[in-house]
Amino acid sequence: MTSQPTITTTMERPSSVFDLDYSSWELRLQVIGLGFLFYSLFFLICHILSAMLCLTYRVLPAREKVFWDLAATRALFGVQSTAAGLQALAEDGALFADKVNGQTGWSWFNVLTAVGFFLFENVALHGSSLVFRSFDLPLAAHHAFALAGFAGAVVWNTVGHFLPMVTLLLEMSTPFTCISWMLLKAGWSRTLFWKANQWLMIHMFHCRMVLTYYMWWVSWSHWTELSIYVPLPQRLVFFTGLALLTVLINPIWTHKKTMQLLNPVDWNFSNKPAPENGLKAEKAHSS
Repeated sequence: MTSQPTITTTMERPSSVFDLDYSSWELRLQVIGLGFLFYSLFFLICHILSAMLCLTYRVLPAREKVFWDLAATRALFGVQSTAAGLQALAEDGALFADKVNGQTGWSWFNVLTAVGFFLFENVALHGSSLVFRSFDLPLAAHHAFALAGFAGAVVWNTVGHFLPMVTLLLEMSTPFTCISWMLLKAGWSRTLFWKANQWLMIHMFHCRMVLTYYMWWVSWSHWTELSIYVPLPQRLVFFTGLALLTVLINPIWTHKKTMQLLNPVDWNFSNKPAPENGLKAEKAHSS
């Protein structure tokens, strides 16, 4: 007797996280949870390392320590977001070709991790506000709309990812903001490095304004398709948030950062003048 050939089937494993099946709600929730956990752990690690290695951090009040750790965490997310936004604009792929319905594995990964980050950001921001009895309305509104918008892109999974990825590119200024504030607290606001970073940060804020105009143009050019394929609640969140960015938040922040270059003050905390350097400040205080 001749033996029959044995046919074996193998499951093809995804080569990266971008090749996973993001149509699964279980996977989406896992990636959101991992994004929340990742940025929460980075926040904690930043606190531990800063407390061990940075003299400036150790002498800060508790509220400013939290802001320091949040700034570093936002900077890391800003790097991820900038890379995702630039890829969406520069890559001649599915997103750029179909700005209303286009989706890819890497865009799904960035949308889901963005939900995890903005969930962490809102928990940290409002938790800090309750503990220290303070409230930053523009920042709270910015992150509330961000969480609602990206969560909506997950709930209504037929929504394209081009505009969400370009929205992430608005975080391009965040790493420079982090560096600016940390150096300001360390007393380096009169150095050439701080001023160069401040110039770059102001430029990034102007780029943010140009980017919002581009998003309006893309929306206007595809208004009919957006009205058909994007649910009304998602459109209301997106365009309300974009209008606030265009008319209020971007101009206010750009103006403040420009004035800060001319007069280095910590406008996050009572407009305190920046010390010339940490060591001199300590000596002056002790004398």
